[in-house]
Amino acid sequence: MTEILTLLDAAHAAVSADPENETARLRFYERLADGEMFLLLEREATGGTIEPRVFDLESGPVVLVFDREERLAEFSGGVAPYAALPGRVIAAQLKGQGIGLGVNLGVAPSEMLLPPEAMDWLAETLEGGPEETEGSPEEFVPPSAPEALITGLDAKLARAGGLAAAAFLTGVRYADGRRGHLLVFLGATAGAEPALARAAREALVFSGIEAGEMDVAFLPPGDPALAALAKVALRFDLPQPEDHAAEAPRPAAPGSDPAKPPRLR
Repeated sequence: MTEILTLLDAAHAAVSADPENETARLRFYERLADGEMFLLLEREATGGTIEPRVFDLESGPVVLVFDREERLAEFSGGVAPYAALPGRVIAAQLKGQGIGLGVNLGVAPSEMLLPPEAMDWLAETLEGGPEETEGSPEEFVPPSAPEALITGLDAKLARAGGLAAAAFLTGVRYADGRRGHLLVFLGATAGAEPALARAAREALVFSGIEAGEMDVAFLPPGDPALAALAKVALRFDLPQPEDHAAEAPRPAAPGSDPAKPPRLR
């Protein structure tokens, strides 16, 4: 039987190939946070309450997650109770509990044990929110953002279908002389602005750019500034759902020392 490799497998392989590469480690944690994980439970959930199965290992207690149902079934030897949750939700629940996370143990090339400190770091990295600032753009110029940020934005915005029509990444010069990068969302749906801003901030955090900054703005269709943006900006077209409303991207933003992700082991 051919093994199906997942995005988490690929991210883990990149770290294994270059353990000192902090950007690769950040990408792994991003995959873990964004992905749907299947959390092994002690028993079937009742009344919306779940009880993860805790394994007491020599290194300390851990709960187990798998990135495919088939992998959980293989580990369990058959049908087992589980809860399908985003990795970020599991990290938030484990924060401060002194419990580590076992990922795909014994069933995939991406098997690993993450200590409690790693889960605390990930939860804290995802907790913050973007800061509001004011500025008057005077000139848009072609963006000079690193490829890591562009790749991260592309992945994040692909999961934000229906929340805006498009996004433009541009270099910008403000009236006060400040220069930087600006991500402009076109035609954001009502109430989606905070989620879009947090998703953009998270893409910046997990890109591994030290002391990186990127402003976010929102424009309605037909705004006069769009003509200037179209000449120099990098455009991202967000997927547009046809039959149902898209879910907002789960909020996330930088926490403490995001450029130093815990090592995998």
